[in-house]
Amino acid sequence: MKLKEQVAIVTGGGRGIGRAVALAFGREGARVALAARTVSELNEVAAFIRSQNGVALAIATDVRQEASVAALVERTLGEWGRVDILVTAAGVAAFGSVAESKLSDWDEMMAVNLRGVYLTCRAVLAPMIARRRGTIINVVSVAAKRAIPACSAYAASKHGVLGLTQVLAEEMRAHGVRVGALVPGAVDTTLWDQVPNPPDRGRMLRPQDVAEAAVLMASLPPGASLEELTLLPAGGIL
Repeated sequence: MKLKEQVAIVTGGGRGIGRAVALAFGREGARVALAARTVSELNEVAAFIRSQNGVALAIATDVRQEASVAALVERTLGEWGRVDILVTAAGVAAFGSVAESKLSDWDEMMAVNLRGVYLTCRAVLAPMIARRRGTIINVVSVAAKRAIPACSAYAASKHGVLGLTQVLAEEMRAHGVRVGALVPGAVDTTLWDQVPNPPDRGRMLRPQDVAEAAVLMASLPPGASLEELTLLPAGGIL
């Protein structure tokens, strides 16, 4: 098991990429703290991990709120004494041209996708620095690297996450904490259910593909750090 007895926090752990990461980490022997707003989804994922002889904890969390994120980390430390891995997979998206966009959509994407990553990263730094080890994996998007029409707010939030990740990687280097960006292309998740005329979902990555990349980033030897991994469908950008 590549992550045996390591402690991982996975935000957005109830569905999509976060769910797939949590399940993969559980299979690899990690103790997984699942964080999201929808408790029923968290409980389902945690129950499945336990049914496979894994260890999981479901913690209702709103990554937009500092107190909620602090409670997530405190609960994890209280249960297992440390945090070895953080994966920030919580995210929301709305698509449309800038001219037709809604300020409420912009604010929500910045709050969840960017503020949420900042808050969760900041909350795990003290325990990681104290142990001089830890791995933070921020799920970004190829939209942070390629100009894709109709996703300006989403792209802006993910550009922010990429910049935050790069700066944090430099700040944490001397403390033994690894920080990396996992940059997937289009992934077939329920996010696309609300998008009229989406690209061919059969050509997209699967959440499990992204989860395997996260396992790779988290399981490297202590002397190596994979600071950016771009994962695309075999056919390229959709």
